[in-house]
Amino acid sequence: MPTQANVVPPSLVNELSELKRRMSAIERAPAPQAKFDRYPAIEWAAQDRPAVGGNIWSSVSIANVTGMTFDRVECKYITDWLLTGKREAEVRLAAFRQYGSNQRECVSASGTLRLKGNATRAIGVGTFRWIHGIPFGWDYADTTTVYTVELQHRYAVGPETYDPNELQVFGMYKREKDKASSGGGAMAIRNGDDTDWNWVTFQSGSNRSPIGYVTIPDRQTTNNTLNGSYSISNMHYCVGLPQERIPEATVNGWAWFNGGASQWVRSPDITEPNFGV
Repeated sequence: MPTQANVVPPSLVNELSELKRRMSAIERAPAPQAKFDRYPAIEWAAQDRPAVGGNIWSSVSIANVTGMTFDRVECKYITDWLLTGKREAEVRLAAFRQYGSNQRECVSASGTLRLKGNATRAIGVGTFRWIHGIPFGWDYADTTTVYTVELQHRYAVGPETYDPNELQVFGMYKREKDKASSGGGAMAIRNGDDTDWNWVTFQSGSNRSPIGYVTIPDRQTTNNTLNGSYSISNMHYCVGLPQERIPEATVNGWAWFNGGASQWVRSPDITEPNFGV
């Protein structure tokens, strides 16, 4: 069959259409506003953190940074109930190589920052900027190796013994789970085993409700929470940034804290014990 003059082959028409589509997409693409790596964190509120494993380093936040672009990271966190001389914290950032079957090793760490808090309750906000020191290209071809940057804490002082300002009243009391029943009258409750009656009266015999001092937790007291521990949050965010964005980042770490006194107390040390799970 003779071909018609000036007819473009179908394959070329498709290629031109695809090229036109790509050019249109490029023209409509938004200009990038910032370039950085995102390492998501999931927790927002400051949570009570008891001493772990004999008060060794324990991670309150873990960000997977495998395949990072930048060697400088920034993260932010919040604190609550840091009380000077009663509940003081030590915090740091640390990088871990996680490999094999639940094996991990600390490959770098920031210096240790002590958060001394205040004489009374105050919400604190902290920021870390740090050069993590994870070797570029190390084991990246190994798909079983993961690198993490973790916000870690341990107690510098505390946690204080729980206490001090609870109120007490004298009277008869029962367990909350023991429910009153009309079958035994208004002043009777079933015992925990549901085998007998306990009587909410002061009387002789074994099946009576106890009488004595009852503690009433005073949750509004300035120097008191229910377990005597401070609270620290996960990283609100963890991002990798270029030098021009955070030039103050160092191998030791740069830190800012608003919520009480703070100070650097030790240089980086990857040999300090940490909770290894």
